[in-house]
Amino acid sequence: MLDPASAIGHLEAAGFTHVVWIPDSALGPWEPALASSTKLKLIRPCREGEAIGVAAGLLLGGARPVAVIQCTGLFEAGDALRNVVHDLKLPLKLIVGVRSYRAFLAGATGDNCPAFTEPVLRAWQVPYAILADADDAGFGAAVRELAAAAGPRALLLGE
Repeated sequence: MLDPASAIGHLEAAGFTHVVWIPDSALGPWEPALASSTKLKLIRPCREGEAIGVAAGLLLGGARPVAVIQCTGLFEAGDALRNVVHDLKLPLKLIVGVRSYRAFLAGATGDNCPAFTEPVLRAWQVPYAILADADDAGFGAAVRELAAAAGPRALLLGE
């Protein structure tokens, strides 16, 4: 499991300025480290579509936000994602927790969230990388890649 303080340290080191965050059960433990960060501004929207809109506004204002959401929220936010990425052509960055991903790979869950996450991102033409089992070094490298990408990009975290 990824240490929350380490995860936040990687986000800070990558140059993100804001975390627009709707926690899930795997990402929720990051809250104390996020709230105490002096380099990241934590923003807590109500819904994932709102998170994407807030991140877009921050991008337009010159900030470097990352929206951190769960896969089911990604599905809910489809129209906002489409608008921000394709109409506004903003370099939106997402970290998406993929619920039940490891169990799905093992054929040990009926949860269909992992089955739809990647096809949804492909349909919206959002490039992505996936970390099936995030460790400190792998997460750090993936966050640096996410931050350095010129256009929109998602990092999927297997839960």
